[in-house]
Amino acid sequence: MFKKKKGLILSLTVASSILLATGCSSSTSGSDSGKGKDGDLPAVGATIYKFDDNFMSYVRRAMDTAAKGKVNLMLNDSQNDQSKQIEQVDTLIAKGAKSLAINLVDPKAAQTIIDKAKPKSIPVIFFNKEPDASVLKGYDKAYYVGTTSSESGVLQGELIAKAWEANKDKYDKNKDGKIQYVLLKGEPGHPDAEARTKFAISTVKEKGIDVEELAMDTGMWDATKATEKMDAWLAKYNDKIEFVIANNDGMALGAIASLEKAGYFTGDKFMPVVGVDAIPEALEMIEKGKMVGSVLNDAKNQGKATIDLAANAAKSKDVLDGTEWKLDDSKAVRVPYIIVTKDNIQVGRDAYK
Repeated sequence: MFKKKKGLILSLTVASSILLATGCSSSTSGSDSGKGKDGDLPAVGATIYKFDDNFMSYVRRAMDTAAKGKVNLMLNDSQNDQSKQIEQVDTLIAKGAKSLAINLVDPKAAQTIIDKAKPKSIPVIFFNKEPDASVLKGYDKAYYVGTTSSESGVLQGELIAKAWEANKDKYDKNKDGKIQYVLLKGEPGHPDAEARTKFAISTVKEKGIDVEELAMDTGMWDATKATEKMDAWLAKYNDKIEFVIANNDGMALGAIASLEKAGYFTGDKFMPVVGVDAIPEALEMIEKGKMVGSVLNDAKNQGKATIDLAANAAKSKDVLDGTEWKLDDSKAVRVPYIIVTKDNIQVGRDAYK
């Protein structure tokens, strides 16, 4: 009987340890009081919609770096599950988070997060996925760090138009003066996916270039899904495709993997591909001539700005105190985009130093 009880106690201890270890990593050891091990670091509870997203992995790295010596960052992987994220927010509040930094799984869930934070007057900094303006307006301690979604689409459109005009003889395979394109879209309904899709194409048209959409489908920001889509499009359209447009670099890289299997980027067989984010893996493709260019989505400064605001909020300071950031009329810090090609690739590299 004693041995059975001992075994049961041991099993419960192990199970409890596993539960406590799951779902939350901290860049500084913390406590339920919201203080760090030195007793003077306020806790910031943070969630990222999924850790294995290419771009968000760099934002997360920037957040970790910016948090050192400033706050106890309790960082969670929401694994692309909004219900899980809401549970994580409950846990972070219970652990004494003095502010929240939330990269939403679903932007429509922003009000739910506010409803949990507001009764305890906990400030909320949303980042990368922008909630509806009414949500920010409805809580005086809610802010957003990100970009102007339309800007990335406009700049990508400018990149496409400039590359087409400079290489029309090479790119225009059927010599009809139109760009026959396929487009890999991000998550449907995501503000960035919708804006990038809309403004990239409208900007090309505004430059006086005719376009024809051969295919458009979601790759959900994912390289593997993009490879599968590109495989199918190459099988269906083959040489009719003249341009590959992707809402992010992850999908652009997936498309390149498919194109390489089909013999592109060897000899004279070429396909122009563009993305958004200018992550290091994409910069490598640009340097090798396998990508025309990308649009820098500044992960380093988005991560830094998020922590700067969240740290000030956790210390009950003005969120902009001692920072270089500015809020617009919608209570948002907007980090600008930059076109990156082989000609200015160092700009992209510098963003990841």
